[in-house]
Amino acid sequence: MSNLFRQFLQKVGSGNHTGENLTRTEAATATKMILLGEATPAQIGAFLIAHRIKRPTPEELAGMLDAYNELGPKLQPIATKKPVIVFGIPYDGRTRTAPISPITALLLAAVGQPVVMHGGDRLPTKYGLPLAEIWQALGVNWTSLSLEKTQQVFAQTGIGFVYTPQHFLLINSLWEYRDQLGKRPPFATMELIWCPYAGDVHMIPGFVHPPTETLFQLTLRLHNIKKYTLVKGLEGSCDLPRDRTAIIGLSSPSGEIERLHLAPRDYDVTAKNVPLANTEELLTQMQAVLAGTATELMETALWNGGFYLWQSGICPDMRSGIATARELFITGAVADKLKQLSQLSSVSCQLSVINGQ
Repeated sequence: MSNLFRQFLQKVGSGNHTGENLTRTEAATATKMILLGEATPAQIGAFLIAHRIKRPTPEELAGMLDAYNELGPKLQPIATKKPVIVFGIPYDGRTRTAPISPITALLLAAVGQPVVMHGGDRLPTKYGLPLAEIWQALGVNWTSLSLEKTQQVFAQTGIGFVYTPQHFLLINSLWEYRDQLGKRPPFATMELIWCPYAGDVHMIPGFVHPPTETLFQLTLRLHNIKKYTLVKGLEGSCDLPRDRTAIIGLSSPSGEIERLHLAPRDYDVTAKNVPLANTEELLTQMQAVLAGTATELMETALWNGGFYLWQSGICPDMRSGIATARELFITGAVADKLKQLSQLSSVSCQLSVINGQ
């Protein structure tokens, strides 16, 4: 048993009247002790559920991020004049609505806007469809690439994916705890604003509950991240909904959030989310989008693609962003980017096997 970790547990687990928040340094130390196995399983499980009940503070999330930044992987800066977009998407995947973020990433990379994503396999608590599995269905297997090979693919294509089971082994021990607890601990919130890229970034995390937006804003400020877009997206992702007005928070020079509301009907987009049936059907739908075919998922791709083309500065407004996205799909530019990514990642996988990486 760790006596130091016991002190942290006593702080967060003592209830409303006598409990205390951890300092940023204490939260970083506690996180490192969890990841390095210096606390006992009983202490770790108790800490995770107690901290969830208490709710994390910005200082505590900032400390957790400090630990991840110290112990975890980072893709290195690439040659680009634009801040790299880092999408923060829940690791436990999607179960109800069709995801579009891999298509969005391809679209952005096709016009020179680099994107980094991160995640793992089917994970608790939802065990939904994860990003890595969608990419595999599209012909891009990030799971076999070393971080070095991922860096090479990222530099050449503008798309990088930090596959945590391969690149951040220390967090693999957390998933059994999260499964047994049946609830997302604060680590699940922190993961959405973790930045596995060492250069200039534009952070875009998704969220569900309104208080999370302020929590993200204050935590990012503590980490001196000034460029961010906070999206109340589908199932906590960065995908804009079509069945309601999209609620978005934008960073500003003053440090305050600028509010943006986007109603699909104002842009002639039908108010209907595409349901998620299974991976095979989703792949068929995505292939139709890549072929430039008018489908329901194409509506989702245009709605999201137009927004992110606008927010990355490639297009001056939402309408021109949607029109540009449509043109990129119809002309095959997005499909060409997928072909390039698939070929380079396949070659890198083969080289990794040959070199024993």
